[in-house]
Amino acid sequence: METFQGKHFSITDPKGVSTVIYRINQTEENLKDSPRYTLERLDYMEELTGELKKKTFFVDEPSPDGDQLVILSFGKEKVVVNTGIMEESRLKISRKPMPVKFDTIYSEEDSVYKEFNYTPNLKRPISIIDPETTEEIKPVVYLDEKTNEIKGKCKLKPYKSYFAFEIRPEN
Repeated sequence: METFQGKHFSITDPKGVSTVIYRINQTEENLKDSPRYTLERLDYMEELTGELKKKTFFVDEPSPDGDQLVILSFGKEKVVVNTGIMEESRLKISRKPMPVKFDTIYSEEDSVYKEFNYTPNLKRPISIIDPETTEEIKPVVYLDEKTNEIKGKCKLKPYKSYFAFEIRPEN
């Protein structure tokens, strides 16, 4: 079993809802074509209490200034997007949403690939999630010989919807 050094908090999902949480990391601004933000999915432990699921999320190596979070609650036919900040030992959930760009990806073609660039530390600015399982679609990493950049490629199944989002600067 893995051990975590950091902070944790718990939420309870009602029946038919599954919540996943991402930490937003700001990258170094001096990197020319690098994304400004990357996403890191938080690990969690789950325990069942009747029909409710209590999830304890872990923020490993928390920032002393607090960590910005994107909270995605997947229900039947919809996704609720919220934001929060993990400061010291508590989670503050925002009442005013942060600008988050998200799309539903759907295709009827046999082989669909979604490509994106990685940062030098191999973190990516976009996350693609299967809304039925709330599992992240894992990309294949490769070196683009034309641009000499590390890129990721996700293979998406035809006739299936996916939830994709990335964090972008407001300007």
